[in-house]
Amino acid sequence: MKYGFSGLLVLGLGAVMLAACESVQTTQSGAVGVDRKQSMLVSSEQINQSAAQAYRQVLQTEGKKGAVNHDADQVRRVRAIAARLIPATGAFRSDAPGWKWEVNVISSKDVNAWCMPGGKIAVYTGLIDRLKPSDDELAAVMGHEIAHALREHGRERASQAAGQSVAAGLIGAVLGIGSAGTDLTGTVLNITFGLPNSRLHETEADRIGVELAARAGYDPRAAVSLWQKMGQQGGGQPPQFLSTHPSNETRQQDLQAYAQRVMPLYEQARRR
Repeated sequence: MKYGFSGLLVLGLGAVMLAACESVQTTQSGAVGVDRKQSMLVSSEQINQSAAQAYRQVLQTEGKKGAVNHDADQVRRVRAIAARLIPATGAFRSDAPGWKWEVNVISSKDVNAWCMPGGKIAVYTGLIDRLKPSDDELAAVMGHEIAHALREHGRERASQAAGQSVAAGLIGAVLGIGSAGTDLTGTVLNITFGLPNSRLHETEADRIGVELAARAGYDPRAAVSLWQKMGQQGGGQPPQFLSTHPSNETRQQDLQAYAQRVMPLYEQARRR
């Protein structure tokens, strides 16, 4: 079989991508049994550095509007919950409690929260004001978002995006050769605010999230009531937090089942 120059180029780039692709186990399986291996082209260092830069950009933009940490009581509450959840991340990966965690509250009507790679958390006041969550329910939201960071879903999605392109400049940026200036920060921002999480990623985050909450001494069953509240928002239009993965009966059943699975961890944490 003969190949033209373009065909050889595509084959060559494909070979480079396959060689660079790394199969990793990002987390321990935990009591919830999340043990899927993931294929990565982008390194943790690259994505975490870009996430830190993206997070700074968001805080600077919102800070100019006076929208960062405007309500001291809300900030104290959110950070107190994070302070209990973060040590629990060690059950899934030993390095996570030592990440450079940042936790801030952004004034916005949006019912939303997120955690960028490397532990960069934001909770929106719209979520607190409109849902009026209990601490257990707020821990469910934050645990879910932290789970995305633990599983490195952002890195996985960035790797998938890179793998779908045969552009030499993108390959060079991913591998750190040639034009290394390609902006991963923009990719992180797009992943955080634009691209939907897959159903698989959401399920993994749901399950790990209830275990994080349980280990931190928060009732994991609150995840079910939290998603019910989420689904009631917006007059038929789901809030941004659920816009790509609306709450449904199957999801609630899954949350109920896994919350029951981690109840012994919750009871143990309460006795400490």
